[in-house]
Amino acid sequence: MQERIYLDNAATTPIDPRVLEAMLPYLTEHFANPSSVHQPGQHARGAVDDARVAISRCIGARSSEIIFTSGGTESNNLAIRGFAEANAAHGRHIVTCNIEHPAVREAIEDLVSRGFEVSVVPVTPDGVVRAEDIISAIRNDTILVSLMLVNNEIGTIQPVAEVGAFVRGLAATGRKIALHTDAVQAVGKIPVDVENLGCDLLSLSGHKIHAPKGVGALYVRKGVRITKQNLGGGQESKLRGGTENVAGIVALGKAAELASASLESALKDVTELRDLFERSMRSICPRALFNGSGAARVPYISNITFPDSEAEQILIGLDMRGVSVSTGSACSSGSISASHVILALGHSTKTARGAIRFSFNKTNTPGEVERLCKLLESYS
Repeated sequence: MQERIYLDNAATTPIDPRVLEAMLPYLTEHFANPSSVHQPGQHARGAVDDARVAISRCIGARSSEIIFTSGGTESNNLAIRGFAEANAAHGRHIVTCNIEHPAVREAIEDLVSRGFEVSVVPVTPDGVVRAEDIISAIRNDTILVSLMLVNNEIGTIQPVAEVGAFVRGLAATGRKIALHTDAVQAVGKIPVDVENLGCDLLSLSGHKIHAPKGVGALYVRKGVRITKQNLGGGQESKLRGGTENVAGIVALGKAAELASASLESALKDVTELRDLFERSMRSICPRALFNGSGAARVPYISNITFPDSEAEQILIGLDMRGVSVSTGSACSSGSISASHVILALGHSTKTARGAIRFSFNKTNTPGEVERLCKLLESYS
């Protein structure tokens, strides 16, 4: 049998062997609690601190501004709910867009159920929200804007920096509005710098950049107040209670370091791979829709609608032939339903049900793409 082709990297990536090597000692001999004052505990503490530095360098932050979490979902919840709860006295209005990840959408919906208000700004048919539309939605009682940096289903890059520049300008006049960005699909894949973005809160996750599942981080700009969501401990600057996942944190730090070192070359290689795939697919299936292709995108995600087929049919057919892909976000209990992102582009439910997400990583090859395209000819 041929080796399986894995093209669901936006859901999760394989652990880099170098990352695994770095974390293993902290699952065996260096197992101590990093809050303990004895020597083994302080060794673990040093490893956590080193990882904090590596992640801060990856996004242009201070190490003291990095809070470790269990992943992107917790980071988004800590950022959104934590900020809203800590700053409700200044306003109860939030601005976001209609293609956010469920971890952002549901955190905001929870706040709405508790008396906050939200303005949900639509995206264009290309899958990008216009910065001016986000800015126009800001009110006198707005305290938070949450805008993802890269969409997890179609890969479009959102105008976070433009919104950040506006928010920073307001701060100069005494208006304080925080900007949060879900950068889970961006960090380690494209250049990310919190100063260039002008964000106050930024979420990232380890398993999207070849670290294990169960570890992530939240950037919290110095001076920004949030209310902790995990009670029962003073870890992570008293913002996230619970003993740190030392092995996972070490892995995340190593993954961030490796991603930063190879960012430019990986971006070039994956762009060539994605372009090869999409050129072939345009020839094989002229009626296919390439969702988000009219906008700036990361090359790691290619989302294609096959107008005459159900996505579930294609997914199962490819899986039986040794290819792993998905229909969109993998955080929906394994369900296959019409994507809210594709619907937000203005497509019908029928069209949305035909969308498949192919997501690449730096280890995928042109040979895999060629084999995939041959398999997809039957759906053209």
